[in-house]
Amino acid sequence: MRNILKKSWVLMATGLMLTSCNDFEEINVNPVAASADQVQVEYFINNSIISAQMNPDVAERSFILYWKVAAHYQEGSTLSAGGYNDGWTSAYYNQVSGWLNAANTAIEVANGHINSGKTQPHTENLLQVARIWRAYLMSEMSDNFGPIPINAFQGENPEFSDEKTVYYFILDELRDASAKLDESVARPDRLKQLDPAYAYNWANWRRYANSLRLRLAMRLSEVDPAKAKAEFEAAAATNDLLLTLDETFKVKEKPGWDALSGVMSREWNAQYLSQTLFNTYFNLGGIETEEQLGEPFHDAIKPADWMGQRFENHFATLTNNPSAGYWFNGLPYAVDPRAYEAFAIPGDYTNPNYSNYPSWTTDARNPKRPLLDDAGNVIKEIDATYTWNSAGNGSWGAKGSKNRVYSYPGTIPRMSQEFRTSQSQRVFFGPWETYFLLAEAAVRGWNTPMSAEEAYEAGIKSSFDYWGVPMKGYLASEDYNRNGTSVSWAHTAEPSATYTMKYENGYTGATSEATIKYPVNHLYKDGAVKNDHLTKIITQKYIAQFPWLPLEAWSDHRRLGLPFFENPAVENPLPNLPSLTSANYMESRVEFFPQRLKYPSTLENTNPAGYEQAVSFLNGPDAVATPLWWAQKQ
Repeated sequence: MRNILKKSWVLMATGLMLTSCNDFEEINVNPVAASADQVQVEYFINNSIISAQMNPDVAERSFILYWKVAAHYQEGSTLSAGGYNDGWTSAYYNQVSGWLNAANTAIEVANGHINSGKTQPHTENLLQVARIWRAYLMSEMSDNFGPIPINAFQGENPEFSDEKTVYYFILDELRDASAKLDESVARPDRLKQLDPAYAYNWANWRRYANSLRLRLAMRLSEVDPAKAKAEFEAAAATNDLLLTLDETFKVKEKPGWDALSGVMSREWNAQYLSQTLFNTYFNLGGIETEEQLGEPFHDAIKPADWMGQRFENHFATLTNNPSAGYWFNGLPYAVDPRAYEAFAIPGDYTNPNYSNYPSWTTDARNPKRPLLDDAGNVIKEIDATYTWNSAGNGSWGAKGSKNRVYSYPGTIPRMSQEFRTSQSQRVFFGPWETYFLLAEAAVRGWNTPMSAEEAYEAGIKSSFDYWGVPMKGYLASEDYNRNGTSVSWAHTAEPSATYTMKYENGYTGATSEATIKYPVNHLYKDGAVKNDHLTKIITQKYIAQFPWLPLEAWSDHRRLGLPFFENPAVENPLPNLPSLTSANYMESRVEFFPQRLKYPSTLENTNPAGYEQAVSFLNGPDAVATPLWWAQKQ
């Protein structure tokens, strides 16, 4: 056993985090850790789960500036514009390696106890839980970088494995570990306190494992469909899936500066409504704003055929964003009701979830901002009170320098304060995702325990229940959002290519009509389809996963090209995204969107052979634009 513990902490020159001997003592603070044979497995599992919540340093960079930006859950000129920071990546790489280290140690210790016959009644189950949690962590690491080691943390230089090998290993682990969980095993109170997710409810751990298997099997749908189908159907056939809100895999956050601090709690980041969410929410479901908000907002509601004010000299137009060039000077006639729960309306200071961040300024309570001319003179002041707009993405060039409105805390809807105070529960897997995975599988013709329509509607209901908003006929709506997608399962009619909207010239006040084009998403069925069943499923899944699961939203887009993501604006060229230009910005291409994280420089510097092995499995350079094995490659 002492040899196992010693080997489990030795990380050879792979670029993975080097763990000090003191970490053993920090993890095992309980007095029972008097000798190697008495080390408790649950302490390593607890440490791994808690640490994976990400301390603020890693959360700010990885969860927000990488994952949320890549998922278009918020704007930023980092990963979505090809930006990359080696320091940020190194911090995440080291952290996820440490989480895996603790999970692997739990497995090593549990096996040591079992082999020596010195077990607790729950040791076997703890072994399976550690394997399930390790499977998730391996998928998270691989979905960021690609090839990773499988047999690390064993006292010798581990070799990197290609993504197919990694995924096959993970799926095997989930199948075997979930089958071996014994739900009849008692859970002492002391043990429950050391599982921040499920308090060692064995049934919930099995449900999570099976639903996670659905997620990861579906990940292979475009590159290895036979394996994806077989693994998915086997997991679905267990009829033991994560299907209710009380089965959600979630971990309670707490204020402070440690791993349990809220992943979105840092005040400096405004967490603006993104252009993708703006277009996705807009008009989806047909529920009128007047029904959702009180009388004080009614005067701000615009007609259904209102496009907004056009400021072509101050708002970027070199993008395929269908709302490009317009400022929406009011509230939408209809909007997905989850939108007003997720984001606070500018000027709505009576909203208890209105965010005043950053608290050291009054910016969040200043809704009036100017548009300037080339000389810096004010040509118009915009009052953003009770308006609904998105922040900018990409390079706005001279237009951005003259626009003091489009990226300012007091003028753009920002994420609800409820997610920013470290008082929430971070979700790693919600029941809505299980339903949407079942719906997608049924559309593909795979065997599932419910029909595609039943699963799709159950997923929407689960999301609405999470947000606590009524559905009010939402499921029957045939209204298109700005991407050309509706809610009703039976309504698969494609929208016309264009539609007519009224607008106001923002400079002169004159009103006119404009012909608006629905965006063409070349990443999915060459842009010919906007409203089929799979588009509906992924659109609803994308909304439901906000804000906790940006990595999954990014993965769905990498895999399918859904939902529609607008290109970053290229009023000026983007140095980190040279393939996107002013000549092709109306197209959607894989190379216009981030596909992975580059390996940190420490890996190449400390283990050049391992680095070369990892890169050789990528079938491309170690670059942000190199697609992962399972991602679509049009």
